[in-house]
Amino acid sequence: MPVDATRGFKRTPYPDCHGTGELRIDSENINEDFEVEKQIVITECPRCLGLAFLPPGAP
Repeated sequence: MPVDATRGFKRTPYPDCHGTGELRIDSENINEDFEVEKQIVITECPRCLGLAFLPPGAP
């Protein structure tokens, strides 16, 4: 039986980044005027490497 190489695999969104490939971290810093500055730090998801899904066969 021939293998259908054109069929894609099912992509499962990675739960840590909710399928975006990015992690958003809330951060608070105090500036030189002693005011609290709130920021959102956006970084690539280290588990899915920014792919936003789990590759087939990944644990």
